[in-house]
Amino acid sequence: MRRSLALALMIALVALALERTTESQARSQEELRKPFIGTWRLISIEGGGNTTNWGSKPTGVIYYDATGHMAAQIQPDRPRPRWTGTPTPEVALERSRGYVAYFGTYTIDQAAGTVTHHREGMLDPGAVDFVRKFEFASGDRLILAPVGGSGTPVRLTWERLR
Repeated sequence: MRRSLALALMIALVALALERTTESQARSQEELRKPFIGTWRLISIEGGGNTTNWGSKPTGVIYYDATGHMAAQIQPDRPRPRWTGTPTPEVALERSRGYVAYFGTYTIDQAAGTVTHHREGMLDPGAVDFVRKFEFASGDRLILAPVGGSGTPVRLTWERLR
């Protein structure tokens, strides 16, 4: 009887500790999200050699909310075909080339200095998770740079809208 009572007490204590750890981790994400929350407009994309897709001055927005949801869109700045009626498959493909659109949730790894966009819906069929190094710069700017990959590093600079 004493052993089963001691075992039940030990299980209850472990369960309580796990619950507090989970609550602490959730609160940590809440705290870590605070600087991200809001709407940001794209200021620049540097590097990457993908300028033919984006043009010289692409525009875009990225949103982060307090519940851990986000969305991003980037519109290329380059001539795109116009049409009347139904576009040909080639024209439709060219029209969307370089356009980035996705939404989902996000998590922050403070130790690694990364934010991960867990894409739930996306225009392209690429990777589901986008991991980005982040840096907050003066003047309410957020700089995101993809982690991994090859080639010239890309830096996307966003400015908070007020």
